[in-house]
Amino acid sequence: MTRSRFRSRRRPPVALALPALLAIAFLLMPLLGILARTSWGELGTHLTGPDVTEALRLSLVVSFWALGLSLLLGVPLAWLLSRVDFPGKSLVRSLVLLPMVLPPTVGGVALLLGFGRRGLLGPWLENTFGITLPFHTSGAVVAATFVAMPFLVISLEGALGGLRPRYEETAASLGASPFRVFLTVTLPMVAPGLAAGAALTWARALGEFGATITFAGNLPGTTQTLPLQVYLLLQDSPEAATSVSLLLLAIAMAVLIALRGRWTGGTSVRGAAPSPGVADTDPAPVAPVEPVGPGGPEGAAPPKGDDLKSTAETPSWSLDADVTGFNELTLHAEPGTTIAVVGENGAGKTTLLRALLGLTDRAHATLRLGNTDVTALPPHKRGVAWVPQDGALFPHLTALTNTAYGLRAQGTPRAEARTTAQTWLDRLGVGHLAHRKPAQLSGGQAQRVALARALAAQPRLLLLDEPLAALDQTTRAHVRHTLRTHLTDFSGVCLIVTHDPVEAVSLADRVLVLHNGRTLQDAPPTEVTRHPRSPWVARMLGRNAWPGQATTDGLALADGTRIVTAEQLAPGARALAIIAPESVSLHRTRPDGSPRNIWPGTVREITSSGSRLRVLIASDRTPDLIAEITPHAAAELRLAEGATVWSSVKATEVTLVAL
Repeated sequence: MTRSRFRSRRRPPVALALPALLAIAFLLMPLLGILARTSWGELGTHLTGPDVTEALRLSLVVSFWALGLSLLLGVPLAWLLSRVDFPGKSLVRSLVLLPMVLPPTVGGVALLLGFGRRGLLGPWLENTFGITLPFHTSGAVVAATFVAMPFLVISLEGALGGLRPRYEETAASLGASPFRVFLTVTLPMVAPGLAAGAALTWARALGEFGATITFAGNLPGTTQTLPLQVYLLLQDSPEAATSVSLLLLAIAMAVLIALRGRWTGGTSVRGAAPSPGVADTDPAPVAPVEPVGPGGPEGAAPPKGDDLKSTAETPSWSLDADVTGFNELTLHAEPGTTIAVVGENGAGKTTLLRALLGLTDRAHATLRLGNTDVTALPPHKRGVAWVPQDGALFPHLTALTNTAYGLRAQGTPRAEARTTAQTWLDRLGVGHLAHRKPAQLSGGQAQRVALARALAAQPRLLLLDEPLAALDQTTRAHVRHTLRTHLTDFSGVCLIVTHDPVEAVSLADRVLVLHNGRTLQDAPPTEVTRHPRSPWVARMLGRNAWPGQATTDGLALADGTRIVTAEQLAPGARALAIIAPESVSLHRTRPDGSPRNIWPGTVREITSSGSRLRVLIASDRTPDLIAEITPHAAAELRLAEGATVWSSVKATEVTLVAL
C-alpha cells in the first residue's frame, strides 16, 4: 500500500504527460513508417546494387574527409571560444551556429557565392592552385564540412568549459608549452566530448543532402552520395529508396546509442578526483632525503648519486618580487626559505601566487629568481612550480607519468625522466603506487604524488596553495612531516598558503600576513605567535584578540570595556590585546583576589582540543572569550552549555600589540 501511494505521487500531471506522449508518437511515426514499408526480403538486393555501393563508398569518403577537416579547423576554434576572451566572440559563436539553422539549400547557394567559379574566393583558388570545388568530390567535402562542423565545435566547447583550468595551469607551471599542454592534458581530458562531437559530425556529414546537391551537384561517382541516391531512387524504385533510407537510419541510431546522451551537454571530463573511499593504506616510512637543487627549465640537470650530497654543486635561487595591482607588496627571500602566506578570505593569498606564476591580470609581479629576471617570461619558462589545493593530478596519467611530466616537458628523455620520477615517489613513500591513476589514490597519497611531481620538475620557486586542507588529521600530520623533511633540503624558495596555524608554525621560516593585498606582518613564526598584528591571525593561532585604544592603564574597547594590563602603550594608540586561552580562569561565582580583569558570561560551546577543553564564553559586556581548561576542572565547575560563569585574566597575562 505504501509503495502504491509513493508511485501515485510520482505520476506526472496529465496536462504534461499527454502532450509529451503525443510528441514521442510524432517523432516515432516516420521511423515506424520506414520499418513497415521496408521490403525485408529484397533488402540485401537493394543495398548491394552497384549504384548504391558506389554512393555508399563516396559517402564514406566524403564524410571522413569532412570529419578530418572539421577536426583540423573545429578543435582550435572550440578551444578559442572556451578559453580566450576577444572582441566579437559572440558573433563568432553565432557564425558557428548559423549552418545548423540555415536551410541546407541556402547554405549551398552561400557556398557557391563564396567558393564557386564566380564567387569571392573561387577564381583565386582556380587561378592560383587550379582547385575547382563545385561539381567535384572536394566540393561535396566542403559542403559536408560546412554543415557538420558546428556539431564538433559545440560539443567540444561544452567539454572544454567543464574542464577546470587548474590542470592546464599546473601543467604550464611544470614547464609545458601551451601547445604541449593542449596535446597532453587538455585533449586527453576532454576526450569523451571530442569523441561525441566527432561522431555527430561524421553522422551529419554522412547524411548531408541540400548543400551538397546545390554546391557540388549530383554526379554519379563524383558527388552522388547516398542521400542523393535515395532522392533518385524515390523516382524510379521507392522500395529501394526505403531500404537505403533504413541503412542511413540504422547508422544514425547506432551513433546516438553509442554516445548515450553525451552530446546533449552532459559530457564528463575524463578521469576523476581521488576517491574518498580509497583508504590511505600506505604507512611505508619516507625514505631518507638527499639534497636536491632546483634548476628550473633552464637549470642544471637533476643531481644524482654523490652529487646530491654536495651543496656546493647544488644551484640555489633567491626570490625578489615587487607585486602591484590588487596586491601591493615587496618580497625578498634567501634560498631555502619557506614562507607561510596567511590571511582571511579575500586577502589576496591566491592572487599573490598566481601573480608570481604570471597567470592573473589582477596583479603583476616583477620577479627575479636568483640572478635571472623572469618577469617577461611566460609561465612555462619561469621555473615556478605550483601545487593547487587538490593537487590537480592529471587523471589520464599514472602516478609515475604524472611525476615525470615536468621533466618530459623540459626535454628529459623518457627513460631518465621515469627513473627520476620513481626516485621521488620512493622518497615520499608512494613509490609502490607508481602505476596507479589518481582515481585509485587516497587524498594523502595524491598529495604526496603532486608534491613529488612539483619537486621532480626542479623548480626555482615552489608555490603550495593549501596543500593539506582536504586531508584528515592523521593523513595531514603524515604529509606535513614529509613536506617539512623535503623543504629542509629545497634550494629555492617555497610559499605555502595555509589557514592551519600548525602548518604555518611547523613548516615556515617566516609568516607573511596579508590584508587587502598588503603586507600586514612579515616575521618569524615565533614573533607572529607572540605578537600577532591582526585579530584574524590571533584567532587562527587560537588566541583571544580584542582591538581597542591604549589608555594609561591598559586598553579601552569600542564597546566601553576596559582591560587592565601590566604593560602600557602611548595613550590613544591603536592596539590589540592578546589573551592566551590557557590564561583565562573560570569560576562559578565572582572571584576574589588579584585578577584585575573580571567579566561575567555564559558558556556557549564546549569543544575538545587534544587533552584539554576549549570553552567559548559569550557576554554582553565583552567580546566572545575562549578559555582552555582540563576536563577535571570542567567537571569540578560542572560546566555545561548555558551555564553562567565568571572569567578572570591577570594583567600580566595580557599582551598589547601596537597596530
